[in-house]
Amino acid sequence: MNRITDFDTLRRAMADNAEQPEGPARNARAEQLLAEAEKLNVPLAVIEALGHQLKVYNYSSEKDKMFVPFARLLRMWDERPGDFDEYETHSLHWVFKWMSAGMLDQPHIPLAAIEKWLGEMEHRYRLAGHSERAVRSAEFSVAAHTGDLDRAERAYAAWLTADRDSMADCHACELHGQGWWQTQRGADAEALDLWAPVLDSEFTCAHEPHTVLAASLAPLLRLGRLDEARAHHLRGFRLVRPMESMRAAYADHVEFCALSGNEARGLELLAERPAYFTDTGHPRSRLEFMCVVTLLMDRLTELGLGGRQVPGPAGRVWTARELAAHARAEALGLAARFDQRNGTPYVSERARARMERRPLVDRLPLGIRAERLPRTVRPAQPVPAAPVAAPPAGGADAPGLAALLAEARRLSDGLEPNAVEAWAAVSRASEGVELDPRARAEIADHRAMDLGPEGAELFERAAELYAEADDPGEALAARTRAAYVRALGGQVAEAVHAVAEPYDRVLGLYAEGTTGVRQTASVLMGRARILMRRVQDADDAAQGPESGAAPAEQAAPHGAPDGTEPDHDAPETGGPASGAGRDTVLAEAGAAAREVLALVEGHAGDDVRLASRAAEARAMLAELAVHHGDLEAAAELFARASGAYVDAGLPWFAVEYEARLAGLAHHLGDTAEAERALKAALEHGGPQLEATGRAQLHLQLAEVLGTRDLSAEAAEHALEAAHWADEAGGGPTFGAWARHLLGGFLLRQGRCAEAAEVLESALLDLTVETHGDGAIVQTQWWLGDCLSELGEHRASAERRLQAAEIARHWPEQHDHATLAHLAAESLGHAGLPAEADRAYARAGDLWRSLGNVHGLVRSLRGRAWLALGAEDSADTARELMTLALRECESALNAASDEETRQRLTAELGHTHRQFGDLLARSSAEDAGDGSIQAAFAEALSEVAEAVEVFATLGYEAVHSRTGAELAAGWLASDLGRSAEAAARARAVLTAYEDAEDGDDEARARRAEAEQLLRVAREQEDR
Repeated sequence: MNRITDFDTLRRAMADNAEQPEGPARNARAEQLLAEAEKLNVPLAVIEALGHQLKVYNYSSEKDKMFVPFARLLRMWDERPGDFDEYETHSLHWVFKWMSAGMLDQPHIPLAAIEKWLGEMEHRYRLAGHSERAVRSAEFSVAAHTGDLDRAERAYAAWLTADRDSMADCHACELHGQGWWQTQRGADAEALDLWAPVLDSEFTCAHEPHTVLAASLAPLLRLGRLDEARAHHLRGFRLVRPMESMRAAYADHVEFCALSGNEARGLELLAERPAYFTDTGHPRSRLEFMCVVTLLMDRLTELGLGGRQVPGPAGRVWTARELAAHARAEALGLAARFDQRNGTPYVSERARARMERRPLVDRLPLGIRAERLPRTVRPAQPVPAAPVAAPPAGGADAPGLAALLAEARRLSDGLEPNAVEAWAAVSRASEGVELDPRARAEIADHRAMDLGPEGAELFERAAELYAEADDPGEALAARTRAAYVRALGGQVAEAVHAVAEPYDRVLGLYAEGTTGVRQTASVLMGRARILMRRVQDADDAAQGPESGAAPAEQAAPHGAPDGTEPDHDAPETGGPASGAGRDTVLAEAGAAAREVLALVEGHAGDDVRLASRAAEARAMLAELAVHHGDLEAAAELFARASGAYVDAGLPWFAVEYEARLAGLAHHLGDTAEAERALKAALEHGGPQLEATGRAQLHLQLAEVLGTRDLSAEAAEHALEAAHWADEAGGGPTFGAWARHLLGGFLLRQGRCAEAAEVLESALLDLTVETHGDGAIVQTQWWLGDCLSELGEHRASAERRLQAAEIARHWPEQHDHATLAHLAAESLGHAGLPAEADRAYARAGDLWRSLGNVHGLVRSLRGRAWLALGAEDSADTARELMTLALRECESALNAASDEETRQRLTAELGHTHRQFGDLLARSSAEDAGDGSIQAAFAEALSEVAEAVEVFATLGYEAVHSRTGAELAAGWLASDLGRSAEAAARARAVLTAYEDAEDGDDEARARRAEAEQLLRVAREQEDR
């Protein structure tokens, strides 16, 4: 710690302390600085140190410490007002408002003392000639806090009608208070209208838009404006997180999580701020915090998680139920203290109302990573459309068994999604009941369908029961299903052999008329599936180009129409069924699919089972067309298959084929068709679509829309993909990829704060093994861009350097060079010139090795500006800028084509312009007039050269030329060359004679040129 030896040193130390993070450490330093100020024997030094101490207390959790330094300041003012300069006089009166609010927030200060202080504030403001606006605002706060609503309305009206003066709160803070009052009156929409200028950052201050963003969350949820609520949470929490003094706003974000189905996120927020449970310096914000802790813990208990371990006050382990009781007692105890002070029950009533709020949204996806609640609490997928409850077991006359059996047959006959569940209910209800062979066969058949590849033996048992029930065709169909599930288990050759007999026999039965077309079609389809499986088994090629293929498997909500799994995994373009017999394998599969079509077409009518056989057969032919490389035919067949399912009233079976069609369309370059197909898949899947499939479809749709530059809609689907991935337990895998995409889409829209939150969340799960190092570099890159836009330059540099370190090992080094260059820019903005220079030098070496003159020149210019900021480094800055000029000129002389020459000429012009600016700023303020004049003359020469260079580029470079022309004109004016200055001003006006009225750049340049011309004329007149 530097020793304080004089007033200037003290001021620098206070300025440095003001930049430190809020909290006890900064407060303690302010106390030390006051002690040092008292040693200087300078009254103003003590006054400024007291003001500094008061300010850091106000912006911390130790607000209760403000009163002592203020009382001392007020006494010093009353005794020796002449010791206060103009700024400290203003500050003393300004913090009267802090004292008023501070007293109100401390329940041990009597209401009578607060009212007396309000009168003292009014008296002193009147003596100082200030408006009543700040006084009436303070009165409104007192009345609103105590529940004196009539007085609050009067004070509110007087506040708004009083003149704004230097004592009025800033526009942002005033609008915050006015909007808050509208929310208390139930006027949420009016509040948001009032807050709009703050939310749009038109008005800002140290705590705004932080508090308005937080305050807007519940109103937005109540109004159903969910997208805005999500955005305000992500953007606002980023602002609030590092500021210790904003416990009340932090509480608003926790409340938002409890009201929007994001309880797990709320727990994460509590874990980040353990001190908020126990900090006592600001009782009012502690009351608000404890209210929302109670709300969140009650919500968890309601969800069945009362015994869950949760973050709480240090010193013990807390469950949600225990913390709810503790927080409620703390909140009500604090509220009671305020009410006792105020003489009204108002604070307790409001606290109870807040703790009893109900969720406003079942689940609002945020797009960020959060711990997932157990499935028993929040289902991972929608409840089936027609759930079947299991009745109690009983005898042959068990109530409802006949109805359950009829309903199960109806559902399976119509291929409804929950037919298997219905048969499971029949099985449970029939325990101990003697059913006929047909019913037992159906129960076994559907149980086998539910088991998938493990159900082969049960299918065989079903076949025996169907035969016993005198249905030989269905018995053969069940045997075929047994063969197919064995193929799914890898026994393809055995399955081909096993299906041969059922196939031959069913054709014979059908010819004899002893079985129907439905049973025959079932056997033929089963055989076709097995042969399609053989196609896949023979294909050892890598996955083909269509991006939709793999996710399509996950997207399908159900299996084949008979409950077994269809063949999703047919080979892709480029490597079909290689080796001997390839053509035979493909031909036999195609013949089998066409045989199904030949059988059922013309017989389907209203029979959805037969319609589904025809649709699936066309899809098989589509897969085979893919193998043959005929993607257009494949797309047409997939479209027909999908349409057939939809026409039959079975849209959920169309999901898989729309997803496959989307992949083909994307590969064929038809992104509009890919978009249509994916949207159709989501629509067709409806509530039957499982979480994994829904996530994959949304993810593919986000990628497709992103390629079409529809970033807003793409972001919506990436958000949905992240949400459903989390629900499916895929958050660390495709959920992380969805967040990666979402962050990029938000960045494209300029929503940098939201994007930063999402990208930081994505990085927690992105891994080289799962997502590739390219995804990590891109995410770090985007995050660095976000942080740069947000002014977080040191953090931006860290992200860019991390990405550059990964890219350093890539064969192609352009990304490495770009990231090093961007990191240098961030380091420079962060006030780290030495580190920035090293990064620019690293980038420059890379640009040179890549033959990229533009990057090299810009890195040299960046280093020159950094050198100018260092002591005694003007010569180094000049040398670097000169080197940049030489590199430009050398490359321009060697350019072989016109486009390259044009680009290098523009770069040369910008370098001359920047050299001129650098020279103009290189002269020290205390240098002699001769030195300054010489620097300006040299600068004018460089800028004039820039004008000439830009002029060779014609109208394409008009803005660059006129900008340099004006800079040269002002330099000429500073050098007393009024005629040259006027000539350059007129040249700019001439350049824009034909400019359109809507050209803002031209309008601004003309206005500046006219100003320069007036200055030049005034110089001539003198």
